[in-house]
Amino acid sequence: MSFITTTDGTEIFYKDWGPRDAPVIHFHHGWPLSADDWDAQMMFFLDKGYRVVAHDRRGHGRSSQSATGHDMDTYVADVIALTDALDHRGAIHVGHSTGGGEVARYVARAAPGRVAKAVLVSAVAPIMVRTDSNPDGVPITVFDDVRHQTATNRAQFFYDFTLPFFGYNREGAEAKEGVRRNWWRQGMQGSVLAHTLGIKAFSETDFTDDLAAIAVPTLVMHGEDDQVVPFATTGKRSADIVKGAVLKSYPGYPHGMPTTHADRISPDLLAFIAG
Repeated sequence: MSFITTTDGTEIFYKDWGPRDAPVIHFHHGWPLSADDWDAQMMFFLDKGYRVVAHDRRGHGRSSQSATGHDMDTYVADVIALTDALDHRGAIHVGHSTGGGEVARYVARAAPGRVAKAVLVSAVAPIMVRTDSNPDGVPITVFDDVRHQTATNRAQFFYDFTLPFFGYNREGAEAKEGVRRNWWRQGMQGSVLAHTLGIKAFSETDFTDDLAAIAVPTLVMHGEDDQVVPFATTGKRSADIVKGAVLKSYPGYPHGMPTTHADRISPDLLAFIAG
């Protein structure tokens, strides 16, 4: 397995598949998952001749279960350390959910030449929590409950959470037990401390300035029936903030659409990346 070690001693696990001289697509996963959540897309793009990279965020998956650093600035510092170590040039960065916020902040701060394009998929940007400047956001009490359930009842909470995540609680939806168990497997592999502390990072971080600073072609993809990260207050607004961004929304699609609708999401990603 491949790891880099950050300045505070945290080991970050990553996958790096495909030709060394091929265009790089770097995938950033959501909370509380791991790089494995991008399996469908990594296999799809590997078959198309791309070099695909994905890492486990600190405290998630196979990376170190560090006690500290569970904030967006540290997450991004870890990404910078990894992309520097791999010497990414002209990479495409694709982030889902929390990973979308991570991509927004990383792309805004990346050294010149590191990034060619960005994709925000069901992303938490510009900000999720309700504030005076974001009155339509999600009440902090919702995230407080997620924190409590994660810290005290994680195994059952994570399993139950797969229903709204994949839209399996909608009338007529066919819940796939293997998909639910794979999500649970990824979540339970990580640190309960990292998952609990990381809720603040994805729910309270304001990415508005990061979005405004993005200067590369950007695609915003979001399901209109996202029950986890509401489309109207996140994806739609992000596309308005990023200069020249392309918005592609999907009626009826859930938060976990890269898995439930990989047959649609992967070709749409390819069209943007190759275009």
